[in-house]
Amino acid sequence: MQVKLGEISLRNPLILASGIMGTSPTLLKRVAQSGAGAVTAKSCGLHKRDGHPNPVMVEWDHGLLNAIGLTNPGVDEEVPLLKETKKALEEMGVLLFASIFAGTVEEFGMVAEAILRAKPDLIEVNISCPNVHDDYGMPFAAAPESAAEVTSTVKACVGAIPISVKLAPNVPNLGRIAEAVVGAGADVITAINTMPGMIIDADAHSAVLHNRIGGISGPALKPIALRCVGEIARAVDVPIIGTGGVVSGRDAIEMLLAGATGVGVGSAFWYRGQDAISLILDEMEVYLQENGIPDIQGLIGKGVGK
Repeated sequence: MQVKLGEISLRNPLILASGIMGTSPTLLKRVAQSGAGAVTAKSCGLHKRDGHPNPVMVEWDHGLLNAIGLTNPGVDEEVPLLKETKKALEEMGVLLFASIFAGTVEEFGMVAEAILRAKPDLIEVNISCPNVHDDYGMPFAAAPESAAEVTSTVKACVGAIPISVKLAPNVPNLGRIAEAVVGAGADVITAINTMPGMIIDADAHSAVLHNRIGGISGPALKPIALRCVGEIARAVDVPIIGTGGVVSGRDAIEMLLAGATGVGVGSAFWYRGQDAISLILDEMEVYLQENGIPDIQGLIGKGVGK
């Protein structure tokens, strides 16, 4: 089950996705103990951010819709929490990924430099949050030029620490954007962020979420995520963390077949509880045994002809 994201090795491909169970050292350690290969902390910005007022999440027939709004304590408060987490995870052989966001290219560099104090194993660069447009305008992930500018700025600040750029699904040419960020220094790509959507309550005559628009996650996102991972895998030759709608071991296997090396797990915790990672791992093991597959490396990209 061991995989490599560039130069770093994971004991298995399952990675806690940013924003889920990643708000405290206690929760991150709990997910690590359940079997994750790596855990990603919640996205952190330069300054404290309260996020959107409630309601911020709703379940619907085919998934979840959330507009948390990038709630975080700010990088100066986040670093000590990550340091505490990193020390505990090292004893378990689990990697710690930090996640950062910002409103300007310059801010991305400042947050990246600050987060280095926690010595994360990888920094995820979140340029694609779908539900904060009113605050930050169009996501940097919307165009190759802006995505590449953020990537090169962050990479120049962090040196040898690998970075993964988190891309959006709702763009005209995802392959071109992937090529742009890899050309600018991305070591890994995280695909994908949530997809913007809205749910309206017909009885109340209003949108359910306070922010109106939120990010679609859960089973409804999986076909979109698989398409995006496959498109990126055909465009660039860097590891991909495939994220979106992974709830079961079979979902994780499909993500590998689409071209992912790592598999992000998020909404599965809503559906399957705090043991989601261990349950998915067990189901992956059963799949490998039943199909006589000794090593998951042979699965990566097979479903899209790689």
